[in-house]
Amino acid sequence: MTVTAERMRAMRERRRRLGYRDVRLSAPDARSEAVRRRVADELARLRPESEAEALAWIEAVSEFDADGAG
Repeated sequence: MTVTAERMRAMRERRRRLGYRDVRLSAPDARSEAVRRRVADELARLRPESEAEALAWIEAVSEFDADGAG
């Protein structure tokens, strides 16, 4: 096993002992022209009235403290 692989294994073991586990996330690369085109196409198809309705619902079901601190 390489030194780097051994260090990563040891780090994962330490985290497991502390109650953590590794999670891997994948996200679209916004630097990619193909991804940017796809996002632009999806945005162009949004209907403003539907988006306003969704935002109104989110605001209606959100809970905030009485002092407005979030």
